[in-house]
Amino acid sequence: MVRAVFLDRDGTIIEDSGYVGEIGRVKFLPRVGAAIKLLNENKFKVIITTNQAGVARGYFDEAAVRRVNSYVREKLAEEGAFVDRVYYCPHHVEGVIEEYRRECSCRKPNTGMIEMAVRDLGVDVGASFAIGDKESDVEAGRRAGCRTILLAGAGRGVPVSADYIAPDLYRAVKWLIKLDWREVGSHGKG
Repeated sequence: MVRAVFLDRDGTIIEDSGYVGEIGRVKFLPRVGAAIKLLNENKFKVIITTNQAGVARGYFDEAAVRRVNSYVREKLAEEGAFVDRVYYCPHHVEGVIEEYRRECSCRKPNTGMIEMAVRDLGVDVGASFAIGDKESDVEAGRRAGCRTILLAGAGRGVPVSADYIAPDLYRAVKWLIKLDWREVGSHGKG
């Protein structure tokens, strides 16, 4: 059984300062390295799934997304925190770049990025979690069959579909590693 935690990027790992397409704009949220390291130590695959509509909107290209994602992984690795994979969705129905202007199965709340990880890594979604700061993150995880955690910092809404609400990633991870794994199996929520 491959357990995974699907993490949103902007607003969960780094500050959501709107369409982050440059390394200079990356600001890590507190204790994210420690949180991811805890996941690694507890044998979870750590997978980033991130909507990057800035590509479709023409703010930056896919190469910029890959540079930022690589930088995030490198900086986390310096803290001993390992990210197994990163998946991103460059699409948006209101995009100005025609090749990216469309409905797709990968843009959260759709489950395409999670499905890719299931195929690529053999993830058991019933024993996995989706964590993010937006309802679309929670909804994608719920639709895929994961347990879900909403990071509900100041001013964020609270969807009723989240299994747990935490103020930040570190406290979310502390909660999920304390669960009784005999109650969490491949058939959904325990």
